[in-house]
Parts: sequence; structure tokens; C-alpha cells
Amino acid sequence: MSTGVRALIRTKDGWSVGHAVLTLADATGAQVARVEADAKDGSVATEAVPPGMYTAIVTATGYAPAAATAMVTASGADLGTVVLSRMGGSELPPPGVWTIDPVHSEVAAIAKHLGLSTIRGVFHEFGGQVVIDPVVERSSVTAEIKAASIDTGNSMRDDHLRNADFLNVEEVPLITYVSSGLTPNGPDRWTVSGELNLRGVARPVDLDLEYLGTGPDPWGGTRAAYRATAVLNRDDFAMGGFNPMVRAGIAAVGSSLRVELEIQTVQGDKLPEA
Repeated sequence: MSTGVRALIRTKDGWSVGHAVLTLADATGAQVARVEADAKDGSVATEAVPPGMYTAIVTATGYAPAAATAMVTASGADLGTVVLSRMGGSELPPPGVWTIDPVHSEVAAIAKHLGLSTIRGVFHEFGGQVVIDPVVERSSVTAEIKAASIDTGNSMRDDHLRNADFLNVEEVPLITYVSSGLTPNGPDRWTVSGELNLRGVARPVDLDLEYLGTGPDPWGGTRAAYRATAVLNRDDFAMGGFNPMVRAGIAAVGSSLRVELEIQTVQGDKLPEA
């Protein structure tokens, strides 16, 4: 057993904080130890220090610091679990790769028809990964969607959306998104900056992201969920296919598309086997 100061660093949700640092100061305020937590389980232990009273301060990027008094005896001192609170919002998933589960996710695009009713289309085939970095702002997301998997509930309309007027699926079968940055935008909310490549045209697109939490699944894994929205202008992606009504000045399909994402991810670089 270590005769130094020991602790486990956790979030409120019970996740280990592997990038945390424990600093130990004596009664005069002088630093006597500084050690990083284990990257896998968040455990931390200093080298042996003389018996006495110390102040232990735990810090980690993105979290409020936590302080505790350590009374060191001949057998050291065990602080137990030190809980860190994330600054500005709820706890986030632990660092690492998370894989999008398309079966429990939805990618939808919504447009106005004749300025009146709403047409909602969903894509049935898509995938991607979210990589959570210990420094959350460095996290990233990549995704790809099979454009031909669009489904609005009307086969004639879907065939039209797949042709060169709109999605142009024969020449550009995939819609891709690659993030370039992540900015806090309030409690539990983030702005994801990135590039959307749609029908061969790449444009910057920001996602308004809401983190919904984590939890276990029935297959022994861990999942994290997100909700995101964005508004696209069809003209930005050269989607101009219309029927003759447009030539008469009546836009059958609105120029704006609202994208709505309900995303569930599984911890790890691959999905569990069915």
C-alpha cells in the first residue's frame, strides 16, 4: 500500500477523470507532491510524505478544482473518491471513441411545401464516430449518410429527390460531415463547427448541439445521446430542381431545410454484434 496520499478522481456521473492532477501542499503552503491520475481508472497516489496535515487540490481541464484535507499517518492517507464538477454544465461522456448507432438514431430533413405544409424526410443509412477529448473543446465528430436512403413516405417524391436536381445520388452517393471545432454555448449546449459536403458541394455548417446524457445498455455497453439541429439553404448546395410552378414564381419547396439529428452513440470504435 502506498504511504503517500491516495484518491480516485470521478465525475458526478461516476466517470474517471484520467487527466486530473493531484497537488499536495504542506502547512506552509509549499508544494510537496504533484502527480497525474491514471489515464484509465482515474486513480492517483503520491510518493511517501512525512506524517502530518496537508492540503490536497485536484484539478482537471474543464472542471472546477476540488480541495480536501489529508491527514497523513505512517500508512499514508486515503481521500477516497474526489468528485469534480464540470464547469458550465452537466457531466460529459468519458474521453475516447464513441460510434453512432443508426438503429437508435435519426437523421431528418424538414422543408416547407408551397409555404404551407411540412415535408419530413429521414435517411435510413448513416454512420460515424464521436471522439471525446480530455479537453472537451478538442472533441470531434465525423459522419456519412447514404443519400439514396432518403425516405419522405412518397416513392415518386423520393425518386425526384435522388436525381440530379436535388441529391444527385448517382454521382455523389455520400453526404459527409467533418467537424472542425467545438464551442460551449450554455449549460449542456455546444456549437459544433464543421464542413458539410452535400451533392459534391462543401460548405461550413454549424450544429446546435445538446448533450442528453449517458447510461448503460442491455448488452453490457455504455451509450451517450445527443440532439442537434442546423438550418441549410438549398441554394448554397446548388439544389435547384423544381417543377414548372417555380418558373411561374411559386416555390413548391422552400429554400430552407431544417436538419434534425437524434443521435445515440456506443462507447468504443465499433457497434456491438446483434
